[in-house]
Amino acid sequence: MSNETTGDDSGTDGSVIIVGGGAAGLSAALFTAKNGLETTVFDADETWMHKAHLFNYLGIGSVGGSEFLATARQQVDDFGADRHQDEPVTSVTETDDGFAVETDDGHYEADYVVLATGANRDLAEGAGCEFTDADVVDVGVEMETSVSGLYATGAMVRPEEWQAAIAVGDGAAAALNILSSVKGEHYHDFDVPADAARVFGEQLAE
Repeated sequence: MSNETTGDDSGTDGSVIIVGGGAAGLSAALFTAKNGLETTVFDADETWMHKAHLFNYLGIGSVGGSEFLATARQQVDDFGADRHQDEPVTSVTETDDGFAVETDDGHYEADYVVLATGANRDLAEGAGCEFTDADVVDVGVEMETSVSGLYATGAMVRPEEWQAAIAVGDGAAAALNILSSVKGEHYHDFDVPADAARVFGEQLAE
């Protein structure tokens, strides 16, 4: 049995802010938004994906990095994520009941935060995350940092493994761990043909 795919924020019982709009950040946003969490993405549009052309990504024959991003952005938008384009985050701090995120344009709060800022680890350092001897953010397989509820993904947690496929996996792992925490049980975002028919209806390809 698949978990319910909502495609909107009805019944939202948790909130997440994702800092970064590359492969890792958009992957996390897709999973949280489609499963009913209030999802806000801050995308400074500085991802390396714009320099890439993917033909080492499983299931994709060949696609330009910017084209890949356009599709990914459309996906998270369609599932109801609130995406702030070109609004860089200046700080992430822990609060009594979650996190506060600051930009030059405003103050935002959420229960969880996912950092997906490539190799830039400044926000993680400012939030008090522990680092490894290799000077990367210390996370487990679920991508949670030493600060409970704060996740780090992609190049900031790996010295050299900077690949779109790895980043997408990191974002998904972080999102599923957040969903499991919110739901109070292990959560599996596994869709079946009936889910696709229900969500996409007549748009579903034959």
